[in-house]
Amino acid sequence: MTPAPIIPLLEKALASRVTLFDSRHESAFRLFNGFTEGHPNLVLDVYGQTLVIHNYADDPTQNETLIREVQEYIQHTLIWLHAGILKTRNGRTQEEKRGILLFGESPDRKIKEHGVWYSINLTMNRDASLYLDTRNLRKWLIENMRGKSALNTFAYTGSLGVAAVAGGASQMVQLDRNRQFLNLAKDSYLLNGFPIHKQDFIAADFFPQVSKFKRTGETFDCVLIDPPFFSSTSKGKVDQENDNARLINKVRPLINDGGHLAAINNALYVSGKDYMQTLEALCEDGYLKIKELIPVPEDFTGYPETRTGVPITDPAPFNHSTKIAVLEVRRKGGTELFAA
Repeated sequence: MTPAPIIPLLEKALASRVTLFDSRHESAFRLFNGFTEGHPNLVLDVYGQTLVIHNYADDPTQNETLIREVQEYIQHTLIWLHAGILKTRNGRTQEEKRGILLFGESPDRKIKEHGVWYSINLTMNRDASLYLDTRNLRKWLIENMRGKSALNTFAYTGSLGVAAVAGGASQMVQLDRNRQFLNLAKDSYLLNGFPIHKQDFIAADFFPQVSKFKRTGETFDCVLIDPPFFSSTSKGKVDQENDNARLINKVRPLINDGGHLAAINNALYVSGKDYMQTLEALCEDGYLKIKELIPVPEDFTGYPETRTGVPITDPAPFNHSTKIAVLEVRRKGGTELFAA
C-alpha cells in the first residue's frame, strides 16, 4: 500500500500539536509518528530547536527524495529550528544510524520538561538519549517520590531517576552497564543543581548487581524497570516478549513494604491484554497490586484526528505498545496482603 502524500499528513500533525510549541522552544516531543499517522517509514521528533528525522525504510535510499521534501517543508514552517539530524535505522555505518547533521552547526544539548532540565546527546547512539514515550512516567515520579528512596534499573541516560530527584527523592540509585550513559545522567543533575553522589551511579550488569543488593539487604521505596526489548550477556538475558515475569520477580525483593514498582514493556508483539495477564498472574499471591496504568503522551501515539490504520497488536487497556504500569508492593511481615 502506497503511503499518502507526506505534506498533508505533516500539516495535520503540526496542527494537532500546536499547544506543545513552547515560546522558548526548550521542550521535546514527537512531531510526527509515521507508524500511526500514515507514513510508517518516517518519524519526526523535536528536541529544543533541533529536528530529528528517523528514516525507518528497509532500503534507506528509497526515502531520500521524501527526506528532502520533509526537511524543506519543516524548515520553512518552523523557522526557529537551528539544526536538523537524520537517523537512518538501517544505515550502512554507525554514524548514519546514530545521526548525521542535515543543517545547522550543532544540535541542542538540553531540553526542559515539567520544569526539569535533561541533558541530551542526540547522536550518542541509535536512540536520541531521551525517550519521549515515558514523559508521563517522569511526571508521576516528580509528583510521587518526595522523601522516597529509588532504584532505576536499565537506567540508560537516567531521565527517570532525574525526575525522581526533581520530585524530592531521598536517594536515587542509577544502574546501567554503560558508563557513558550514566555520565549524561550526571550532566542532567548538574543542569538542575542536584548533588551528585558517585556511589549512586553504578555501571554494572543488572543481574549480578541486583543479586548483590539482595545479599547486602539493600531495599528501596521504588524500583523502576525499563529494560531493552532484548539483551543477552554472560550474566543473564532480557526478553521483553517472552519473559516479563522473571525480571519483575527479580526486583520484587528489593522493594520496601508499601513501595512501588514501575514496570515498562515496549515489546510491539506483546498485546496489552497479554501483558495485563502477566501482571495479574504476578498479583495473585497478594503481594503485588496494579495501582495504575500510565498512558503514553498523545504526540507519541498520534491524535484521534491524525491516526490511521490499526496497530500490529492491540495495546488495550494501555494506549500504546509501550506499556507502563505502577504496582504497589507488600512484603512478608509487613502490612496485610492485598485482597485477591
